Amino acid sequence: MIEIRQLSKKYKNADEFAVDNLNLTIHEKEIFGLLGPNGAANTTLISMLTSLLKPTSGSFSINGLNFQENKHQLKEIIGVVPQEYALYPTLTAFENLVYFGSMYGLKGKNLENSVLEHLEIMGLSKFAHKKTGNFSGGMKRRVNLIAGILHRPKVLFLDEPTVGVDVQSKNVIIGFLKKLNAEGTTIVYTSHHLNEAEVFCTRVAIIDRGTVIISGIPSELIKNQPGAKNLEDVFLAETGKALRDYA
Repeated sequence: MIEIRQLSKKYKNADEFAVDNLNLTIHEKEIFGLLGPNGAANTTLISMLTSLLKPTSGSFSINGLNFQENKHQLKEIIGVVPQEYALYPTLTAFENLVYFGSMYGLKGKNLENSVLEHLEIMGLSKFAHKKTGNFSGGMKRRVNLIAGILHRPKVLFLDEPTVGVDVQSKNVIIGFLKKLNAEGTTIVYTSHHLNEAEVFCTRVAIIDRGTVIISGIPSELIKNQPGAKNLEDVFLAETGKALRDYA
């Protein structure tokens, strides 16, 4: 579904590449986790794959569409759920979702019915006509997710989709994403919640300093790492225990 070949990104005035000659293949219908310490460039990578950033060099394709030749078509088949809430606080949940759905070309009763259906699935029906600025973090996160999937994308990019939410919201979000995946949506997911990634992802890649260090099925990575009991142990073994503060 996604082929990345020698992809690199160097920001203006930067001394080093944020993404450095990265190669990766993500298969159709996978739940693929991109994991890395702070500054590992996971967000930069997703920003390039979603056409928000232009690569310095290299190439990638999604569903056979090359980013240089098929940018418009690519945007039609992907969904993006950013880490920051992409919602208008003075609009209601319903108004926000109708607006974002219309940007994907959805309209009329089909759009309104889809919005109401997804608000019901996410347990937000009774808040449909409340302003999102008054929502809790978990509620905003659920509305944010709906906004990225109304057009039924072939590939869904998620940047920390459960950060800062309560256990109940997290359970609803993960359950919904598993259902989407079972229906055919390929999911690309970044998170610092390694325990979550271990059980949620079908495959993961650990990225550090802009390149893939190791990738594979979580259970196999744990099995092959001496002394590892979980994915966090593998992560620390591969990336080290030094702090990764950056500005």
